[in-house]
Amino acid sequence: MTQNSKKYNKTLLACYLGFITQAITANFTPLLFLMFNKSYEVSLGKIALIPAVFFLTQLVVDIICAQVVDKIGYRKCIITSCLCSAAGLILLAFLPELFPDPFVGIIISVVVYAIGSGLVEVLGSPIVEACPFDHKEAVMSLLHSFYCWGSVGVIVISTLFFKFLGIGNWKILACIWAVIPLYNIYNFATCPIEQPNGGEKGMGLVALFKLPLFWVAIILMICAGASELSMAQWASAFAESALGLSKNIGDLAGPCLFAVAMGTVRAFFGKFGHKLNLMRFMIFSGALCVVSYLLASLSSIPMLGLLGCILCGFSVAIMWPGTISICSPRIPKGGTALFAMLAMSGDLGGAAGPALVGNISQIFSNNLKAGLLVGTAFPVVLILMILLIPVITKSKAK
Repeated sequence: MTQNSKKYNKTLLACYLGFITQAITANFTPLLFLMFNKSYEVSLGKIALIPAVFFLTQLVVDIICAQVVDKIGYRKCIITSCLCSAAGLILLAFLPELFPDPFVGIIISVVVYAIGSGLVEVLGSPIVEACPFDHKEAVMSLLHSFYCWGSVGVIVISTLFFKFLGIGNWKILACIWAVIPLYNIYNFATCPIEQPNGGEKGMGLVALFKLPLFWVAIILMICAGASELSMAQWASAFAESALGLSKNIGDLAGPCLFAVAMGTVRAFFGKFGHKLNLMRFMIFSGALCVVSYLLASLSSIPMLGLLGCILCGFSVAIMWPGTISICSPRIPKGGTALFAMLAMSGDLGGAAGPALVGNISQIFSNNLKAGLLVGTAFPVVLILMILLIPVITKSKAK
């Protein structure tokens, strides 16, 4: 690492903590789904709206970011992400008790911290990309793995907290988690932040909409987000209700192992990815994802169902970053608008997938296996879109 790049270590640390914060906001509340169901008497159908609102809010933030970030400035926007993330977590501890319908307070809190999560999702990668590091691909790969390891930390620490202090004290833990984004405000306020892409402007949305490959990329990201989050958001409840595991064991065996599997593959691909064919790896991942969903939904043996959940973590790991790596070089002038729209599409999938699983489960008498069976469609469509890319590329070349 050169002397010039060392001064950006604080920037890197801030972005690492930003992705950990995103992991907190995405994974803490799902650990409370069944508690909300029992304590606040919120139906599973309503609870299914929580991840939907979370990712739809991020979706809106993605669209806005493409238009206003360059005008407002990266530093102000990323500090706002920390403020919103902290405020949303703190509000989650207090707002539900202030409304006749606690669900209203939950949703308001989710919207607030989802704004913070959406901002760091769009801004974190380009901020690191603009730093003059020697091995930028390795740095970027490590950055994205922090979301996975952050998820593991949230699940393990929360589970231990619930075991020894009781899940009834979850509000205290929500405020404790808010300390991380509050501390990160200082990091982003004082670290060096360069202008991404040297200030060069990319394609506009109208131009992107005219490209067939852009629409394939959009569908890919929707399927990637849905394949990942349909299992991740319901893993805790699935392990507890469908597999008959206790709350503590369910959280560790479901979402925690899911995140470990995802982080392991991302770390592996970050180191050896240059030796692998990404398109083939994506197809293999899609096929493995189909198998994992079928195992989780159709197996009558709890351990096989749990294996399906863990295999899903392995299978979805490369889908989101892999789609970006496949499509961005093929649309070299996509610029900020392309990355914002890809993030938006992933969030759309992250909203639609868990919502579909939850509502299908409610239709079949709160049977999560039925909901997860429907989720098999997402990796199937992803495989088809990957196979379509060479066809579109060849037709464009002609």
